[in-house]
Amino acid sequence: MIRIFHHYVSRIAFMLLFLELSILLAAAVASAPLWLSDPGQLYMAALAFAVVMVFSMGTLGMYQHDQSREDIKSTLLRITPSFVLGFGLMHLLAVLLPQMQLGRLGSMVFLLGGGAVLLARLVVFTSAQSRMLEQRLIIVGDGAIARECLELAASSIGFHPFRVVGFVPVQGEMRAVPPAMLLPGDLPLLTLARRYAADEIVVTVGDRRTGAYPVRQLLECALGGVPVTDAATFFEREACQIRVDSLQPSYLIFGGGFDQSLMRATVKRIFDLLASAAIGLLAMPVMLATALAIKIEDGGPVFYRQERVGRNNRLFQVLKFRSMREDAERNGQPQWAEQDDPRVTMVGRWIRKLRIDELPQMLNVFKGEMSFVGPRPERAYFVDQLCERIAYYNVRHGIKPGITGLAQVRYRYGASVEDALRKLQYDLYYVKNNSLFLDLLILVDTVQVVLFGKGGR
Repeated sequence: MIRIFHHYVSRIAFMLLFLELSILLAAAVASAPLWLSDPGQLYMAALAFAVVMVFSMGTLGMYQHDQSREDIKSTLLRITPSFVLGFGLMHLLAVLLPQMQLGRLGSMVFLLGGGAVLLARLVVFTSAQSRMLEQRLIIVGDGAIARECLELAASSIGFHPFRVVGFVPVQGEMRAVPPAMLLPGDLPLLTLARRYAADEIVVTVGDRRTGAYPVRQLLECALGGVPVTDAATFFEREACQIRVDSLQPSYLIFGGGFDQSLMRATVKRIFDLLASAAIGLLAMPVMLATALAIKIEDGGPVFYRQERVGRNNRLFQVLKFRSMREDAERNGQPQWAEQDDPRVTMVGRWIRKLRIDELPQMLNVFKGEMSFVGPRPERAYFVDQLCERIAYYNVRHGIKPGITGLAQVRYRYGASVEDALRKLQYDLYYVKNNSLFLDLLILVDTVQVVLFGKGGR
């Protein structure tokens, strides 16, 4: 993994993006005699083609963290609609910028570029799934957190596979890992790392004040060239989560991030206004059709206001398209939404699935109560409960809530305390590592969530 503006990005995904960008540029340049009459426009037109196609592939999830697990058939099924979307965007760009002659782009360019991208992905993914790029881990600890690290490694999240070669047992932990994977506890860690060709040592020991914590041996490993990582950093790096169960308070205090500078606030505000204005204009026909459909269905109000908790625990009224019956909470008691919730109207079911019900919140963004990207705002009734039951829950209120966020594009719709905990781990990552770069990535992922209706309830 590499860090770009505090956000962890897979090296292979990063290389794949630039490889495909280069391939698409080459395809446009190689086929230029077939579609370009003015050589002076060649490089700008080729660059526009490559950037639009990479953006189209990104919006359809082709750079997601789980793409290395897809086979060639699944990749082909994603490339085809990506290039169809890119074809449409290129023709839209041709109308806006006629001097670039983009309207003359023929099917040969798309076929050549698509075939080359498909071949490149076949080579990269075949290498990623082989042992050439395998990262071998030794985990110090054999408790519940060690088991979660094993599960994360086994899930193959990311573009390079992990293999846990074994666990070093630590006195005082309740064993939660397979006994067959235990390594000899009487051998030095550096000896074990060299014997099993470990690329990294992950430390999952919770209580570091006891004599069982191998400080000296871990130092020897670091000096011996074997990287040592704690569990919190491992989860943050590989899953974009800050795991509450493996979190030491010092990690948040001394771990960097949490940029609240004037420059960051200014850039984020400009991004909020531009993104909200652009998407608001593009979505205006959809919003008008939604308002009309809601009114026709039951004649009730189109919009719904609800009190939510914002930055620094300030309350504000969030604005949404109404998706439930008017008497959804007739007893006045707030309740979590359920799967196939009977309170949801017919129109509401669709607009919640496609996240259209959230679009009016752009008015909250213009008022400064929300950002476009950030943790989703929750109701005060649930916030009080969650703050009592989940450690660090209130940290998410250190920044403005958002219309979309990392938890929304990485996790399903939250409707329980357990879901709130899972989503908090993504929210903490965002609060700690937020940047314009991460906002743009989340915005691209949001397009995919809307297009495929992921996570709605």
